[in-house]
Amino acid sequence: MLSPGMPPLAKPVEILLVEDNPGDVRLLRELLREARAENHLSVAVDGVEALAFLRGDGRFARAPRPSLVLLDLNLPRKDGRAVLAEMKGDPALRRIPVVVMSTSAAEEEIARLYDLGANCYVTKPMDLDQFARVVAALEAFWLGVVELPGKPG
Repeated sequence: MLSPGMPPLAKPVEILLVEDNPGDVRLLRELLREARAENHLSVAVDGVEALAFLRGDGRFARAPRPSLVLLDLNLPRKDGRAVLAEMKGDPALRRIPVVVMSTSAAEEEIARLYDLGANCYVTKPMDLDQFARVVAALEAFWLGVVELPGKPG
């Protein structure tokens, strides 16, 4: 996805994708599979499941702690805004970077999400090639440039 001759990045990255659209999940999974960075993608299909995963509750007791969360906004049971607010209000979760991905480009919504603690806001393009370019840019920055936080301490 990035430069073909470049070696993979050394540090594996745990990613939690919070997305209820199976098509977007498949597409992101495929695009991240092509990434230079070694990564493991877990998926939560709604906000309640995402928070249970992040907290290691119930069936997620052995879930890996994500280094990065990719968060959709319009989710069943608990929307992405509530998930973001709970994450950033929880001392055990607040350091995990959250990339909000949504089809909305409304300035008020974007400002509100940054106020809630989003680390990045990306408008999902509807075009497949543009979507691939956005994911490549996210991969290059979040998996290749940024030092992600380790375990809580």
